[in-house]
Amino acid sequence: MRFEIMRLDDVDGTAVESTVVDAASVKKIVQQAAATGQRLYIRPAE
Repeated sequence: MRFEIMRLDDVDGTAVESTVVDAASVKKIVQQAAATGQRLYIRPAE
């Protein structure tokens, strides 16, 4: 399964970057974002 991960702007919450990754990569990206305080929006990719 693939997921779209969007990094969100800290000020207004708009998506500033988007990438599609496989399920195995989601955990790594979420851990990196948590360590740096980034906000993410994750949804299944079509």
